Amino acid sequence: MTNKPLAERLRPTSLNDYIGQEHLVGEGAVLKNMIESGNISSFILWGPPGVGKTTLAKIIAKTLNRPFHILSAINSGVKEVREVINKAKSQFFFNTPNPIVFIDEIHRFSKSQQDSLLSAVEDGTITLIGATTENPSFEVISPLLSRCQVYVLKSQEEKDLLKLLNRALETDTVLKNKHIEVKESTALFRFAGGDARKLLNILELVVNASSEETILINDEVVVKQLQENPVMYDKDGEQHYDIISAFIKSVRGSDPDAAVYWLARMLVGGEEPRFIARRLVILASEDIGLANPNALLLANATFDIVHKVGMPEARISLSECTIYLATSPKSNSAYNAINEAMAFVKKTGNCSVPLHLRNAPTKLMTKLNYGKEYKYPHEYQGNFTNQQYLPDEIKNQRFYKPQINKSEITIFERLKTWWKNKYK
Repeated sequence: MTNKPLAERLRPTSLNDYIGQEHLVGEGAVLKNMIESGNISSFILWGPPGVGKTTLAKIIAKTLNRPFHILSAINSGVKEVREVINKAKSQFFFNTPNPIVFIDEIHRFSKSQQDSLLSAVEDGTITLIGATTENPSFEVISPLLSRCQVYVLKSQEEKDLLKLLNRALETDTVLKNKHIEVKESTALFRFAGGDARKLLNILELVVNASSEETILINDEVVVKQLQENPVMYDKDGEQHYDIISAFIKSVRGSDPDAAVYWLARMLVGGEEPRFIARRLVILASEDIGLANPNALLLANATFDIVHKVGMPEARISLSECTIYLATSPKSNSAYNAINEAMAFVKKTGNCSVPLHLRNAPTKLMTKLNYGKEYKYPHEYQGNFTNQQYLPDEIKNQRFYKPQINKSEITIFERLKTWWKNKYK
């Protein structure tokens, strides 16, 4: 049927037509061997959009002649899962292979939904194939993950995209009847971003937009038809985490150009500006910290501005803050201090508060020496007096270790003046 999208018309139905992922389905590869043996265990396919996860699952079911059930994590709940499992049980006969249940976007399943699959996977009622764009280690419950192998699918390489482009032009029932000349493919491949489905969608868009007898495809035509770059950024998928990671690491690494680039990728891709602003606040505390305390003030102000102003104007404030943080001196001493202190507390338990630091709101507490001998620092020269603030058991413990930057060198000198031998 020609009213089907090009990507659907070209969906492979056998491994011979499947393009890419040679590390999984090439000669001698693990999935190829599994399919040829006829013995297939439950597994999860992890990879970005448009790399053939759903197609591969369908090919496996067809090749092995297994009953095949598809569930979408977006539209299915525990009820639908149980219905499929009950149907699988009803289809079971002696020596018949168990059905394959394919769950698209399995990372969107709740814990209870994933729990409902466990026993059926464990006792072999079903063979589970899950597809996800997210890291299964974070999104799939441990009991289910331990019962499944995880296979990683990669973005399509340029040679794979070229092969797919040629196949579309030569074999598709619609395109092969048109006179199409591909003069340049750089823009096609760049905008596709390793996503086979996106490549075919762009090709179809360009072809359908032309009324010429000979349809010329070059970089200029592609860019003109797309108008805006369909950025390879899925704010609900793996790219969301990859790009925010690149953004954070660019700011931390003091590269303002890279930081602004990744900021632009997120904004053009439709990321929620408040999400970015929150990350800037965290960066200001975690990575700039006491090397430039003003960074936190600016980041907090930026968050407030983004909330009040919104896009598109908020992009300017986000850019200003991003550049400021990227070009600021860096210190993670506050980050290290609280992590070390919390780990120490978990290890040592609840040490007693020294009596002189305790509050004494009642006469009984006063009689028990709560607050006795506490020295009020403001009564002393320089608003400081040397007294013990940590519990007796750990009175010499240190957590804050100033780093080498202008601001913390000043802090360190002040601490040495106050605490003498404690800070050397």
